Amino acid sequence: MKPDVTLKKLVGQPVKRTEDRRLLMGRGTFIEDMNPVPFIHHAAVIRSPYAHAKILSLDAEAALSMPGVVGILTGQDVLRMSKPFPVGIETPNLYYSLATDKVRYTGEPVAVIVARTRYQAEDAAELVMVDYDPLPAVVDAEKAAQPGAPLLHEYLGTNVVANRVMKWGEPDRAFEEADLVVSGRFVFPKYGSTPMETFGIISQWDPAHGEYTIWSNFHGPFSMHPVMAQALKVAGNKLRFIAPRDIGGGFGIKSSIYPNMAMVALAARKCGVPVKWIEDRREHLINGSSGADRITYAEMAFKKDGTMTGYRNTWYDNVGGYVRAPEPACSFRTHGNYVGPYRVKNTALDARVVVTNKSLTGPNRGYGCQQLYLPAERLLDRAAEELGLDPVEIRMKNLISPEEMPYTTPTGGIYDSGDYPKALKMATELIKYEDLIKERDRARSEGRLFGIGIALAVDPSVSNMGYVTIAFDPHTRQKPTYKEKGAANETAQIRIDPLGKVTVLLNSVPQGQGHETITAQIVADELGIDPQEINVISEFDTHTRAWSITAGSYSSRFASVTSSAIAGAAKEMRRKILEIAAFNLKAGLEDLELAGGLIFAKSDPAKSIKFHHLTGLAHWNQNALPPGVAPGLNVVHTFAFERALPPDNLDRVQSSQTYGFIAEIIAVELDPETYKLEFKKYVSVHDAGKVINPLLLEGQVYGGAAHGIGGALYEEMVYDEDGQYLAGTMMDYLCPTALEIPEIIMGHVETPSPWTVLGSKGAGESSTMTAPVAIANAVADALRPLGIYLQELPVSPSKLWTLVNQARSQGQQEDGGNIVKFDGTEIFPAPREVVWTMMQDPAVLTACIPGCEKLEPTEPGHYTATLAIGIGAIKGRYQGKVQVSDQKPPESYRLAIEGKGVPGWVKAAIDFDLVQVDDSTSVRYQVEAQVGGLVASVGSRMLQGVAKMLFGDMFKNMQKQLAQRSQANAG
Repeated sequence: MKPDVTLKKLVGQPVKRTEDRRLLMGRGTFIEDMNPVPFIHHAAVIRSPYAHAKILSLDAEAALSMPGVVGILTGQDVLRMSKPFPVGIETPNLYYSLATDKVRYTGEPVAVIVARTRYQAEDAAELVMVDYDPLPAVVDAEKAAQPGAPLLHEYLGTNVVANRVMKWGEPDRAFEEADLVVSGRFVFPKYGSTPMETFGIISQWDPAHGEYTIWSNFHGPFSMHPVMAQALKVAGNKLRFIAPRDIGGGFGIKSSIYPNMAMVALAARKCGVPVKWIEDRREHLINGSSGADRITYAEMAFKKDGTMTGYRNTWYDNVGGYVRAPEPACSFRTHGNYVGPYRVKNTALDARVVVTNKSLTGPNRGYGCQQLYLPAERLLDRAAEELGLDPVEIRMKNLISPEEMPYTTPTGGIYDSGDYPKALKMATELIKYEDLIKERDRARSEGRLFGIGIALAVDPSVSNMGYVTIAFDPHTRQKPTYKEKGAANETAQIRIDPLGKVTVLLNSVPQGQGHETITAQIVADELGIDPQEINVISEFDTHTRAWSITAGSYSSRFASVTSSAIAGAAKEMRRKILEIAAFNLKAGLEDLELAGGLIFAKSDPAKSIKFHHLTGLAHWNQNALPPGVAPGLNVVHTFAFERALPPDNLDRVQSSQTYGFIAEIIAVELDPETYKLEFKKYVSVHDAGKVINPLLLEGQVYGGAAHGIGGALYEEMVYDEDGQYLAGTMMDYLCPTALEIPEIIMGHVETPSPWTVLGSKGAGESSTMTAPVAIANAVADALRPLGIYLQELPVSPSKLWTLVNQARSQGQQEDGGNIVKFDGTEIFPAPREVVWTMMQDPAVLTACIPGCEKLEPTEPGHYTATLAIGIGAIKGRYQGKVQVSDQKPPESYRLAIEGKGVPGWVKAAIDFDLVQVDDSTSVRYQVEAQVGGLVASVGSRMLQGVAKMLFGDMFKNMQKQLAQRSQANAG
């Protein structure tokens, strides 16, 4: 009889997180909870109040005499005890953990005080006197790149620390032959991640062994380990990193903790005591890490039918005062997916990495993708408008098809799988796109600012470390230091004890993704046991784990490479268990099944052995093992992507190893007075390959969307022209709360990756990439009636209010732009009395005045009117009055019009003179109009041209009305 093995497969099921129990009970293990060694002292950091200044002197005598103080670490100590951090650029980079000669951004650490308590350290830090000589500052990357700008590093002679100019295909020809070229200058803001837990470090120096041990909430990549070892002047095996089981959020920026790790390590060594430093919130805001703010000049080339033929960018990435590894990856992490989901072969890039007097940048959820996709998706909307296409239509026309997968991009990315048209179609269906357009048009007819935004993106995950060398030209990449760099791998370890209990050791430190839950799902499925029997250890120790430089929790790696390593280890363990079972049950290996805590023969279920019995044999009885099988149950498995190769000589590289896809459509409405944004609908469709746990994927989508909404609407690290940071508290640096995050309607398209064990891909950063862009497109669509072309984020209410009022002010102030005068003559083939009667008829006026929706009499000769008129890109509704006066039938009269609307206001007077000429009537007219508000910004020439065109249309309509009346009378 077959054993009862009713346990269903867990991969693909919405299993609840097992981590939540300890976290909700306050039983998590965070860096602040740790006191791993006795006699820990505490650090306080002295920071620069200037953005740019020479350090003339430092006096710590008063501080060192304070109770509890044991020492101070200064820039001069750092120069003596360490080397500059290595970085992936050719120009010299003298970046240390403390400022040594001068400070280059507000908040840069200058010294560290160490005392028995944090209170004593903070009090002493206030007594450290630093004498500065202030220097001119520059915070704008484009200005910093110009000759004559203040130099941050004089020995370089420039603030442009890296510049790569590359092209693929024939972009110049594509633009020369294009039917349409759209372009723009786009500005993406500097913002961070604001995790709940700030940076935290404990460090100890062991002089007997010459070894540093550092406990911190560092989440990787562990390529920073050799970087730090070189900086601290120790061998790699004398530098030990330990990360706790829990990290209170990271989102990329905790990779940037490593200079602080070096700082605390040096303080511990100099002062001779273990040192602990927990960053406060203000320190984190002023000195933590952020994504690079980018200025992009982008161009797209199209054929008349909407086919994209060329795409090129020149961008300036602002990395702050120094280049901090892995920068300048902000410019090159998106290399493989540079063209996004679109089938365009002719591309070019001029990437410029610039230092300024701002805080430093590094990986931040989405890392470079938000900056990349903002210009691309805004230009697609612009092209659709110019070509008379729907934004969905132009995207659908250019999407890579599923039949083309795996698809190689011109920059060397190899998209593993995907059905992009299906995902976009699903998004339009979920949001009921056609109905939404009608709703928008109805809202606009009522004068409301309603907009629809679309954003599509390819989501790269599992970075190939070789992509960072794209910062070097092909010739430089041939040097031994840089040659043959390319890696993307991860290692997992599974152990089973003699009682059958499973332990899984990970190198991926979780930040809330649910690593322990998903690991248990994968291993339980493979070994046929209850997930409760599995203990997942996610804390990390470089001295005890098998790891490589790519290890860590970043770049949405877990679902792709870590899960593959776990599944690979579980498969190896399964095979060893089955080999032992086959030997003991005298059964064929292929005939055995492992499920429900049993190993049994499918052909004869009576042949069975309990899982825990077999694991006991593996540990206790060597005679029960088949020849060649070692005792014990311990598997270490490394999964590596074979396509993680160095860049080739044409600057092509598979910069990431799996590529998901996102299609988001958002509808918003802006308050016409405050410009506060209200989400009306939000649809998000994802292709993350095989979904391992839909419940956790939903959480990742919401988290990514919240982060993207923050960057689009609220979050910005603002500096004044002198480099002073203006958002150093949570009162000034606004983050969205649960109240600001809309309900998201989600959809999923599953196209399994052929290159991962489970077919899964990363998704933890996906909506972070698309939310800012979709919101920008939606707000831009809402502002179209006002003639504003949005090219900058964030779109906070204050910025929108300023933008709209600046446009209105420019329109009113433009010389001659608000006055329109012209005259003309129209011939009607009818007697003057007939023409006069027709022109006085309200029904005729309603039918003939362009855009007239309603004309209602209030008293003889007076009417209220509703007009919908577009002037250039400025379209909107006007509510107004129409008055007929100075009537001398059938010779002359005056028509006065006043109208107001969101786009502005108009006052016009038209004098008509009717002259009988044989059997026809000559209608002479003189027009004088005054136009104000935003509509005047289109310029006097356009106003004049549009007004003449409108009058031409009106008289054409009158001619038709006259012809219809003549036919009716003849009938």
